[in-house]
Amino acid sequence: MASIDTVQARLAELIDPQTGRSYASAKCLRNLRLEGDTVSLEVVLPYPAASLHPAIHAQFSAALQTLDGVHDVKLGISSQIVAHAVQRGVPLLNGVKNVIAVASGKGGVGKSTTAANLALALAAEGARVGLLDADIYGPSQPTMLGVAGQQPESPDGQHLKPVSGHGIQVMSIGFLIDTEQPMVWRGPMVTQALMQLLNDTHWDNVDYLIIDLPPGTGDIQLTLSQKVPVTGAVIVTTPQDIALLDARKGLKMFEKVGVPILGLVENMSMHICSNCGHAEPIFGEGGGAAMSADYHTELLGQLPLELSIRLNADSGRPSVIADPDGKAAGIYREIARKVAIKVAEKAQDFSSRFPKIVIKKDA
Repeated sequence: MASIDTVQARLAELIDPQTGRSYASAKCLRNLRLEGDTVSLEVVLPYPAASLHPAIHAQFSAALQTLDGVHDVKLGISSQIVAHAVQRGVPLLNGVKNVIAVASGKGGVGKSTTAANLALALAAEGARVGLLDADIYGPSQPTMLGVAGQQPESPDGQHLKPVSGHGIQVMSIGFLIDTEQPMVWRGPMVTQALMQLLNDTHWDNVDYLIIDLPPGTGDIQLTLSQKVPVTGAVIVTTPQDIALLDARKGLKMFEKVGVPILGLVENMSMHICSNCGHAEPIFGEGGGAAMSADYHTELLGQLPLELSIRLNADSGRPSVIADPDGKAAGIYREIARKVAIKVAEKAQDFSSRFPKIVIKKDA
């Protein structure tokens, strides 16, 4: 008959296919009990993975029911996402556990589309997600998320309540200005506007705040890396040599200011003909993989140049929402899962637990 020791020994052999580590070594197993012929326990993952729950349940049931005398497995699966370490000396944002910057060296590489679908994919896996559109000159997220024309509420006259779009919390300068009015602002005004949007928004218990950065390596990017607690950055590029040159500059900038690079996303890696399905690398091939190898970072995923991705974003229903079972949505979900796992592997931030010293003068 199975004992609690044999059950623990069997559980120690189970490997999380997403991380390559055993669930036991990652401290994901809680409240293990053996009562008669029934094993009950909880699996608490450090990353959101709602779509993987059936596979995880099947994995544990198959392993434990081979033990002598075990006929039933009661398994609870959940995720517990915590705050992780950021740049030294930068405090965490109120209501936000982790900040992920999505950046590109140049415009037109699909960065905003990637940011929107990444945020929606994390939310689809069960996380609480916020999305900050940091492109002050050309905000696009209100349109992409189908919330253009809405205005955020201000319950106290000082803070803004983010707009809800497809289940995620969204903030953009596009909610506060006329969409046809150009932002003729100099750098200091733009960075001040970004910090106000970030700090004056009442983010509600966000696990991941995705920041859609403007292209380049200018004032906004430097301000973000120096004053905002960024957990990590995702670089978006295309396989084209010119785009890769600028993407390398963006990656090096984050490295210099101590922001970890979570990985690289290659957009437009292959053109898919909407009539015949023929695939052709019109912007070149292998560029993203070569850059990842040069900088010892991971190529998180490669998105095709596909008409549906553009149409879905323009209609306010990005691919993860418009076609959740489609190929593009599957790639975005895989990228999101890899990003969440890389964040989970970082050191935790315990600053909120430190006592605060207050010095008072005697009356």
